Parts: sequence; structure tokens; C-alpha cells
Amino acid sequence: MSAPVLSPWLRRPLTELLRQRGHAWLLQGPSGIGQYELALALASAWLCEQPTPDHTACGHCASCHAIAVRTHADLCVLMPEVAMQELGWPLDEKAQSDIDDKKRKASREIRVEAMRDAVGFAQRTSARGRGKVVLVYPAERMNNITANALLKTLEEPVGDVRFVLATEAAWQLLPTIRSRCLGFTLPWPETAEAEGWLAAQNVPAADAPALLRAAGGRPSDALRLARSGQSPKAWSLLPKAMSRGDVGALSDHAPAQAVGALQKLCHDLMAVGHGAQPRFFEAADLPAAPSRLALARWSKSLASAARTAEHPFNAGLMLEALVSEARTTLNSAARRP
Repeated sequence: MSAPVLSPWLRRPLTELLRQRGHAWLLQGPSGIGQYELALALASAWLCEQPTPDHTACGHCASCHAIAVRTHADLCVLMPEVAMQELGWPLDEKAQSDIDDKKRKASREIRVEAMRDAVGFAQRTSARGRGKVVLVYPAERMNNITANALLKTLEEPVGDVRFVLATEAAWQLLPTIRSRCLGFTLPWPETAEAEGWLAAQNVPAADAPALLRAAGGRPSDALRLARSGQSPKAWSLLPKAMSRGDVGALSDHAPAQAVGALQKLCHDLMAVGHGAQPRFFEAADLPAAPSRLALARWSKSLASAARTAEHPFNAGLMLEALVSEARTTLNSAARRP
């Protein structure tokens, strides 16, 4: 397994980060633009045994190979268990056994037990002699107990250990965590860069602009949409379908995905209502904007639905309720005096 090629808009940030010194970095920015990829590239460069002239990882030494196959003894990855499974990182034996035996579900938070293991890892001697790295992603998934377990090690790091935290919600972190890290905000990719990258991932060039718009300009999210079978045409027809109350337009969406799509529609109608440009849909695809009060109520209701969308009592009923509420809100524009 070879090291992944870094997205073009992340290469300059990586070079900038490697020029600077510090034992703890906080990489922040919107989802879908590469916080995790940049964090892993930074950790790989720190641990690489044959770094390039610009100090990035070589991609072929024993250290780089160990990271690629998820077995590096000097890299500790802290993630929610669901993220570790998605990204191919192994869980410890007990956690994997508990999940396999259905004693519990994979955690959506970074568990305090894992953080305590990381604190112990930070105190051990480096196995390969290049120091140790703790990677935390998404850092906002630490609860206060977990964050406080990390805090003391951040304040008083033992030996040659460095930390890289990556997040799309830095404001949710404890102020004491943020203050002990050097902050770095990821740049937005240029449209041409993002479309070129999507083309390299085998996304049809004709689909890339619409998928990027649907993803709010986030290339990784656009790729996820493409791989899930999202049709740019179907996306452009979604607003009018919701005006008609057409549940079928969201029938292939999981509840969380449906809520996300409706939140994007609500966002764009709010933007248009305030004289701004829509972000996720073409202006011509949007129905007339309802009143600001109606949109505010809908936005609040969608935010509430998002909290239970991962585990709905009845997914079909939830979808019908979401579309019914969308239809009522969107058609209220026609009743405005």
C-alpha cells in the first residue's frame, strides 16, 4: 500500500507547516477540504526516515510504509471508532471484540479510554528513533473528560512527542486546548484545482461543477456525493420537488443525508432573501423565498431533526415528515401578501 497523493491545495500548507517549529498544531477549516489528509501528511513527514529536500515524507521508507498499512509504532491515532473503521485504522482488541459481539456500537466520540492509552503512548520511548506523534481527528469529538485527559500532556509533553489536532469546529474545543496549540487555517481550494482533482478521481468533467456546488465547494464532499450516485440533474430539481412534496426525490437518501440536503436548500433561500447569492443551488433552480420568519422556523426544526437523524425511530416516517414540512414552508411564499 503506497502513501496517498496529497491534494494540490494542501501542498503549500504542508510546506509552510514543516518550516515552523512547535510541539502541537491545530489544523482548522470547513469539512471536506482535507484536515485529516494534511494532519496525516504532517505526521508522516515528522516520522519519515528519508525526508525529501523540502522535508515532506518520501513515501517509500519503512516508516512511510508502516503508516500506509496502519501499523506505525510511533504514531497514535485518536478518532471516534466509526471514523477509524471508515479510514482503515485498527481498533484495539477489546474494542473490536465488543463491537463484533454486539455488546456496544462503535463510538461516535473519541473515548476517554483511548485518550488514556494515548497519554501512556506519549510517555514511552520512540520505537524508530524519529520521535512520536499523536494525531487527533476530528478533535471536536472529544468530550470534556477526554479533552482534559489530553490537556495535561499538551501542557507538559514528555520526551520527543508532537501533536496534530484537526477539526472543522475549533470553537467547540476547550479554550485551554486551543491556547496550547499553534493554529493553522486551511485555505479553500481554487475551483480549477478542485475540478482537476475530481477528474483525477474519475468524476466526469461535466458533473464536477454541479457536484462541487452541491458540496458547497468542498472537493472531498463532492467526491463522496459522486461515489454515492448523486445525480447533478436530480440535485438541480430537488428544490421544486420539495415544493411539490415529492418524497421520492429523497427516497435514496438516509435520514441524515436528507436533513443535510434540506438544510442546504434552507440556507440558499435565506441567502437569497437577504440579497446574497445561493451557494448550493443555481438561483434559477430555487422557488420563491418564503418569509424570513418561516425560514428561521424551518432552520430551527431541521437543526433539531439533525440531532436524531442518525438513529431515527422510523426512517420512512421521518422522511415523510421532513418533506411535508419543506412543502409547507416553501409554499408559504405563495401565500405572502
